[in-house]
Amino acid sequence: MVSSSSITSSSSSLRRSVRILLVGDPGVGKTSLILSLVSEEFPEEVPPKAEEITIPADVTPENVKTNIVDFSSIEQSDENLGEEIQRAHVVCVVYAVDDETSLDRVSTHWLPFIRDHSAGDGSRKPVVLVGNKIDLGEFFNPRNFIILTLEILSVDYSTIDHVLTVMEEFNEVESCVECSAKTLHNISEMFYYAQKAVLHPTAPLYVMEEQDLTEACKKALIRIFKVCDIDGDGLLNDYELNHFQRRCFNAPLQPTVLDEVKAVLMRNTPDGIRDDCVTLSGFLFLHCLFIQRGRNETTWAVLRRFGYNEALEMSKDYLLPHVKIPPGASTELSHRGQQFLMSLFERSDKDGDGALSPDEFKRVFSACPNPPFSSDIKRSVQTNEKGWTTQHGKINSSNFENY
Repeated sequence: MVSSSSITSSSSSLRRSVRILLVGDPGVGKTSLILSLVSEEFPEEVPPKAEEITIPADVTPENVKTNIVDFSSIEQSDENLGEEIQRAHVVCVVYAVDDETSLDRVSTHWLPFIRDHSAGDGSRKPVVLVGNKIDLGEFFNPRNFIILTLEILSVDYSTIDHVLTVMEEFNEVESCVECSAKTLHNISEMFYYAQKAVLHPTAPLYVMEEQDLTEACKKALIRIFKVCDIDGDGLLNDYELNHFQRRCFNAPLQPTVLDEVKAVLMRNTPDGIRDDCVTLSGFLFLHCLFIQRGRNETTWAVLRRFGYNEALEMSKDYLLPHVKIPPGASTELSHRGQQFLMSLFERSDKDGDGALSPDEFKRVFSACPNPPFSSDIKRSVQTNEKGWTTQHGKINSSNFENY
């Protein structure tokens, strides 16, 4: 398992563009934030509304085309705003840190409005809270420019307690960035976190109220753990962790990083390490920790590498890859495929009797996303006198379409 600081994601995002909408009370600095990002300087004259901005993919951290849309209550109606919310992938709600009323309206007006005008399927639009004008008066202290994710940070601002309460009440809020359009502090970070809320969303992975992974995320990670547990002992040893690292991130796991990961587990969860190996409990804890520290992209890279989509379901392209078969040709297992299945059978046949008992059969297919076929397979493959699958029967069963 990698540390969150060592991640370079090799998994390309499923989405190739992100549409960001900025909303908020008049005068909080929505337009100034957009213009400061584009020109890299604070505009002396600010129009009522900025024109839609398109940022090419090759200049964004996530390598996706980004459209930034401004909203003006002077030029647009609530109906226009509702339409823009539905078109947007993420909404940035801007408030001014020196204006308590604008912060209060984040929870009393803007977030309820966004909920009411999001998609009608019950899903909630991801939101990033943006506190602008942090350069003003008593609020200015460069060391305290902050980005809040799920991890609670210790800062001095009077607004932080309020923001944390809002984040707990509205779980669609992915993060909070406090910045300054005038001094350019955290401007690029603000738009990066807006991109991230779309490409690596928290809601499918984590339940804020319970401070824990969602059941769907746990189910997916448990399956991934079983797939990576090559020797089937319920633990990930150093070799298996390195294999996992290379598969997900195309890079070896440095010994110092591995030691740090084990040290974190030993400090935080009593059953995270056993026999110097990572347990399933430890594996899940690490992903929970990554998400709490705002490193959702780590867990998403793992999930996507193992075929999961944004709904945490295995994609059909991953489960049923298209195989081109020339006319008149047939398909069969390669020698390498047969060797893999033979080794899997031998490892699963705990009692060494040359057949898989019902419990052994269940364990060997426990990493499959769906049951491969009916447990009554006596009529389909070779079994012993007890009706248990033999090694020859298991290899033949691998040709079933559902497997």
